Amino acid sequence: MRVAIVENIDGTSLGSVGQALNEAEAECTLFRPRHDGRLPAGPDAFDALVVLGGEQSAVDDADHRYLEPLSRLMRSYGESDRAVLGICLGAQLLARGYGGTNLIGAAPEFGWLNVQTTVAGLSDPVLSSAGAAFPIFQWHRDTFTLPQGAVHLAENRGATHQAFRLGRAVYGTQFHFEANRTVVADWTRDFPEAAEVMWPGWSADHAAEEAIHGAKADAAGLALARAWVSLI
Repeated sequence: MRVAIVENIDGTSLGSVGQALNEAEAECTLFRPRHDGRLPAGPDAFDALVVLGGEQSAVDDADHRYLEPLSRLMRSYGESDRAVLGICLGAQLLARGYGGTNLIGAAPEFGWLNVQTTVAGLSDPVLSSAGAAFPIFQWHRDTFTLPQGAVHLAENRGATHQAFRLGRAVYGTQFHFEANRTVVADWTRDFPEAAEVMWPGWSADHAAEEAIHGAKADAAGLALARAWVSLI
């Protein structure tokens, strides 16, 4: 299988999603449009499209002209029955592409936080793999309204729209289920100032939070990743 990966900020990682893709022997091609503006070709070029997180807002078109075309590209893949995955900023762009509204600064969350699966999520082929509730890593300020026709799959108090599905295999997750303990440790080391803004004292608290939530979050994240990859 051929999978296009869009990276919106340097230092991101595929984490658990990368593990699941490796297990499936996927051929992955990385795109970094923040640097060169290049995006994947249309749906005939790849079997799936993954769009990762980033510090931009999903409507920061003035500084990142590729964002609106990327949101349209995600929709075109979905409408061609390709598997699509948007994580954090990727989910916000996916919502934008399908007509949802981006809500800037409306739902700040950081750290390992609990998420609840909705009734629809409990029967969903991807979200059901994580169970009725699970801890997962969050790092965002923005959120979005659900596009028309989207199935609401997960929620919590901080951000009602934690996960949704459109059609067969188009998924957006506000939470970073790709961020296993290794990825979170890397982010804590590489982006200390940004983390401290979101959670004052995070560098000191990280180890204790990991001990409480890390293993369960890793298990949930890998289960979600494997379930989504199985739909490609």
